[in-house]
Amino acid sequence: MTDKRITVADSLLQELQRQGADTIFGIISIHNIPIFDALERRGGFRVVTARHEGAAVNMADAYSRVSGKLGVALTSTGTGAGNAAGALIEAWNGGAPLLHITGQVASPYVDTGRGYIHDCKGQFAMLEGISKNAHRV
Repeated sequence: MTDKRITVADSLLQELQRQGADTIFGIISIHNIPIFDALERRGGFRVVTARHEGAAVNMADAYSRVSGKLGVALTSTGTGAGNAAGALIEAWNGGAPLLHITGQVASPYVDTGRGYIHDCKGQFAMLEGISKNAHRV
């Protein structure tokens, strides 16, 4: 029997396709593996890997500016989101349509400051300060 549950990652990819996104630039990490798993299950996206979170955002930004499509960057959480900060500021100032997706620590540890793997104090506030909008699912 096949499991028919729809995950947050599946819903995210469905919406990205509805918005016309076809390429995702990013880095795999422990906190975004479910999204990469959903990409494998779903298909339909070109995935371009980067070696640094800032580079992934820069690539998504450039892709958006050249293609006119939504640029999508997928990074790791904590220090990974911090590594993306400079490129996110540049994309925001440049006005390119860009979506940065980052993971988060396990829900029981969010905003506890307990030092969970890749935890970053104030990650959400940081992202709010350097982007047009920030949302937590």
